[in-house]
Formats: sequence, structure tokens, C-alpha cells
Amino acid sequence: MKTIDTDIKNGQFRQCYLLYGEEVYLKKQYRDKLVRAMTTEGDTMNFSSFEGKDIRPGELVDLAETLPFFAERRVILVENSGFFKSSCDVLAEYLPEMNGSTCFVFVESEVDKRSKMYKVMKNAGAIVEFAKQNESLLTRWILGRIGKENKKITQSVLQLFLSRTGLDMSNIDRELEKLLCYTYQKEVIEAADVEMIVTEQMENRIFEMVDAISGHNQKKALDLYYDLLALKEAPMRILFLITRQFRILAEVKELTGKGYGSFDIGKKVGVPEFAVRKYQAQAKKHTKEQLILALQDGAQTEEDVKTGCLNEKIAVEIFISKFSKGL
Repeated sequence: MKTIDTDIKNGQFRQCYLLYGEEVYLKKQYRDKLVRAMTTEGDTMNFSSFEGKDIRPGELVDLAETLPFFAERRVILVENSGFFKSSCDVLAEYLPEMNGSTCFVFVESEVDKRSKMYKVMKNAGAIVEFAKQNESLLTRWILGRIGKENKKITQSVLQLFLSRTGLDMSNIDRELEKLLCYTYQKEVIEAADVEMIVTEQMENRIFEMVDAISGHNQKKALDLYYDLLALKEAPMRILFLITRQFRILAEVKELTGKGYGSFDIGKKVGVPEFAVRKYQAQAKKHTKEQLILALQDGAQTEEDVKTGCLNEKIAVEIFISKFSKGL
């Protein structure tokens, strides 16, 4: 990211940029910053964009060879092409010798670092990876946004906010904007504000459902299931998330038993560090054998649905009913 910021600040741009990674929000932000810096708004003569797996490399080369029209450069944006996952010899051979007045900006979700295109990009331009941001960086980002609005928030309320949004920056951005608008007349953001306006992610409802199952509260577990169905969530997606939750509990239980700290557990399991203690508390309610049984039963339920033995809605209801009676 510093590479792009420096190039924009200096007004000196590479001929090729590759932006890739899981963090969609940041990737889009830097894509737009880069394109705005290299082009004039509304200049459709010298800016072209392509997206998808059906892009023809030869068409890109022909366009790249066309001189810009009363502009310093021609900019070509290429998104989700798959060129960095599969072979694209045409572009791989062209980029090192490309027209000096053309700039390519490639934006991809995944890349294969062994691919010819990736290796060419290392020499022909700049590669910037946008990985998922950790809790510490997200906290500073959120506090910066809140501070700019001359508002304050306590650590506990901030953690409540993150527990509802998850660590996806796009979702955090949307929910934070809602929260700031809702509290525009207040100086301090309170827990009640978060609970009132911030949309709770489905994963949180699944956590609550598994908690009800763990506490043998069958009515609450089924009520949560029916609520999710009313929100048009697919039964098999609900089952997937329930079994995923049991898998996380099994991993957290094992790592805790081996003496790992919350930071390392969160990193290994793929959950926020602040949520690890909640998972540890839930995992204590089960033995290792009980968690394995839940995973096995979940897989069997999925097979029964796929083979037509059970209706998916009823199958998941049976699964929840069975384990909420006593895991």
C-alpha cells in the first residue's frame, strides 16, 4: 500500500500494478485511488476497464498499443481475469515490452505466485497484497474514524461493535457509518447504540444457537433456527455454520489444552482474539468425544439430505433437536 501511496504522492507511476488479496474493501479503495490519480475524470477515451474470465488478451494488447488521445497515458483496468492463476502467455510476453504510454492495473482475488504472469509482474511493475487486517489494525482504523467525528467509545463497547460486525472491513465501514449517523447528536457511543443500530452477523446467531444447544435449551435453539429460516437463510447453510462452530470449538479446546494463548489460538483457528475467550467458555461445556460426534452427525445429516433421504429443513431441525436434548 505504501508503494501506491508513494507513487501517487510523487506523480510517478509504474506501467503495471497488481492488486490482490482477501481484503476486498482496501483493495477497492486503492484501486480507485490509483485510477483517479492516473486519469482525468470522465476521460473515456484513455481509460478502459475489463472484468471477468472471458477477457481476450489480444484485445488488451491491441488497446495498449493505441497511443493516448491528448493525455499523458492510457490506463487499462483489468479485474478478476484469472490471468494470474492460469497461463496467459500473450500478456506475459507483452508486458516487459509494452507501450511506454500505457499503464495496466490488474485487480485479482487470488494469484498463483508460480505463474508466468506473476513472475513477469515482479519485474515489470508493482505487486501489492491486501491481506485480511488483524484486530489491532482494525481497532486503530475504527478509533480514527470515530475520532474524526469528535466522538468517543469505550473498549468494551468497541468490542461489542466488532463482535457484531466481524472483521470484514466492508461490513465494518457500512455499520460504522450507520452508527455514526445514529449517534450524530451524542459525544459518547454507548452499548445501547450498538445494540440498536448495528446488524448482528449470522455467525453470531449461530454462536447463540450452539450456546443454546450446549445448555440443552431446545426451545431457544429451535426458535433461533426458525428465525433464521424466516430471514430466508438456507437450512443447509445453517447446518454448515453449526458444524463449523463445533469444529472451531474442537480446535479451541485442543489448543487450550496444549497451553496456547488467546492470540495464537485466534491466529491458528481463524477467529478474532477478542472472541477466543467466548469460544473457550463454550468449549468447556463439551468433551472432545462429544464435539467429534456432533461433527460426524452433521456430515451424516448433509449426506442424508443430498441422497434424498430427508427434507433439508426437517433434517436440520432433527439435528438441532437431538443435540439440544443432550450432547
